[in-house]
Amino acid sequence: MIHILLEGYDIQAPYLLDTLKQYIKPEHRVVVIAFSFRDMRVKNASDWERLYGRKTGHFYKGIAAGFSAYGLPEEQIMFLNYFTDTKESAKKKIETANIIYFLGGLPDRMMERINEFDLQDSLLNHNGIVMGYSAGAVIQLAEYHLSSDHDYPAFGYYQGLPYLDGFY
Repeated sequence: MIHILLEGYDIQAPYLLDTLKQYIKPEHRVVVIAFSFRDMRVKNASDWERLYGRKTGHFYKGIAAGFSAYGLPEEQIMFLNYFTDTKESAKKKIETANIIYFLGGLPDRMMERINEFDLQDSLLNHNGIVMGYSAGAVIQLAEYHLSSDHDYPAFGYYQGLPYLDGFY
């Protein structure tokens, strides 16, 4: 398994392109785990579509453009939709993907939603590439910390997915 930990979602940036081309191939299928959103920003399926939907999604365009730089067509990029996917459809998307891509946002809320969908085993059994930025990077650590900011009032330790244990 390959882990790619990033600080931003602009994977087509010139300083990343040559390195990531070793791993991201045009025939790959990507599943984007879009579970790290703030509750106050995404309250329903319409809000989710506004951010991540194929037609109007603010983040969708940047994510699709990033993967298109590696030759992946949009048809090979699937998003897990918290509001419309079922546990079964989410697991199927993970099982058919070569790349799991965790988005930034709130890692603790992402873990809660992963557990709600009972996806931890499916994610941990994935043998391909796991990549993510910000929250999507720290969620790959068995344990991670968050410093005090506007989302988290105090420094704290949190449980992530135990892909990388003892890695800080």
